[in-house]
Amino acid sequence: MNGEILQVGTLKQQINFVPLPYRCVSFQPYEGEMDAAVITQYLLDREVYRRTDIIILHNSRQEYAVAAVQRTSSETLFCPLEKVEVLALPDDCVFIENPDTDPANRSALAKLAVDRGVTSEQTAIVQGSFDHINIIHRPKPFVLRVVEVVPPSPPKLFHLVEHVLSYADLPPVIVELVAIDLRDLAKEATPEAFLVPCRSGGLDKLSAPVYFLDERPKQRENWTLIGCERSLQFHQHYYGDVPPRIEMCPRQLVKDDGKTTLLKCCLLEFDIEQNGHLMTVPWGSDLAMIEKALQQLLRDKTYE
Repeated sequence: MNGEILQVGTLKQQINFVPLPYRCVSFQPYEGEMDAAVITQYLLDREVYRRTDIIILHNSRQEYAVAAVQRTSSETLFCPLEKVEVLALPDDCVFIENPDTDPANRSALAKLAVDRGVTSEQTAIVQGSFDHINIIHRPKPFVLRVVEVVPPSPPKLFHLVEHVLSYADLPPVIVELVAIDLRDLAKEATPEAFLVPCRSGGLDKLSAPVYFLDERPKQRENWTLIGCERSLQFHQHYYGDVPPRIEMCPRQLVKDDGKTTLLKCCLLEFDIEQNGHLMTVPWGSDLAMIEKALQQLLRDKTYE
């Protein structure tokens, strides 16, 4: 919003509405009737600070109402109102205190609301970090599936996605991790030895001796490779042959089933690639590349 005058009239039906920056939210005591018409007139008779867009009214009975207001101006310090749209009355307001939730993080607000049982017809009023307050109106977060191999756990891609969602200008997202456990894949075979891409916690204790491809073992053993196409290419370069192999690449193991999915692949090096509902990023993706992928995946989703 950043100082622009909020245009009210259609916000009540909008899903995932989170006013940002949340300094535009005013939390005010009110002992009048919790009725839309009464609240509308009450607010129209008052002036508001030039950055106020959302007013949360609360009373001694711990009842809440939320209204969006359209100011006449942003020039003077305080100004009258042109329009009021009551977004939620007490029956549809859920007040939540959670100091671990950042009121500026759409995804964090959405996750908290869903975890507390707030429906897509209600409004969550969240008193979060530093006792600051914001709302998420009609929370219906987008579900993103992140598929990655473990160990290590938690996997890096999942961590990067959660970090990007903490600061990027994106709609509310709930991230679901689907972990492909390499230890489970190893149970598919009973070789004399295993060859895995690199040292990673938990892969040194399988049902047979374990060797590490990135260490380029000097002696070619009778092993089964747990690896992707790139690992196979390395093996062919090192030893000149193709060993028995257990596929571990999420790109090969996950099919497009209609669920929007983020995964990574070693064969990609410099850019992202979307195929239907599947978005693939390079193995060594940084935060900027993850944000680019999420922006592309979520560009048509509704928020604010």
